[in-house]
Amino acid sequence: MLVHLEGDHTAATVRDGLIKTMGGLPERLRGSLTWDQGAEMATHKAFSMATDMDVYFCDPASPWQRGSNENTNGLLRQYFPKGTDLSTHGPEELERVSRLLNGRPRKTLGWDTPTERLRELLLAA
Repeated sequence: MLVHLEGDHTAATVRDGLIKTMGGLPERLRGSLTWDQGAEMATHKAFSMATDMDVYFCDPASPWQRGSNENTNGLLRQYFPKGTDLSTHGPEELERVSRLLNGRPRKTLGWDTPTERLRELLLAA
């Protein structure tokens, strides 16, 4: 899931965007959120209270603790090269890229797509 941030990436904007995005997920898919040491999560307690989700932080300079996120960041660079001004891309463009990435088979999923695995998970409920 990609979160569109209007105008800035302050802690309050990130918190509100994450609350809105995570609030759209079924409760059983909202287990926890793992983040790096960025200042944009300074209001993580308010996020946790609003979503009933725990937030965990990686150790500094330890990207391997968020392997899936780091891999996804690499995939996103194919659409938004480093240094891209993301404010020029609206929510529709982020949704388009999200659909493309979630429709891409992944070795770690036995060559299933994330969309296929999510569908299986939701149907198993």
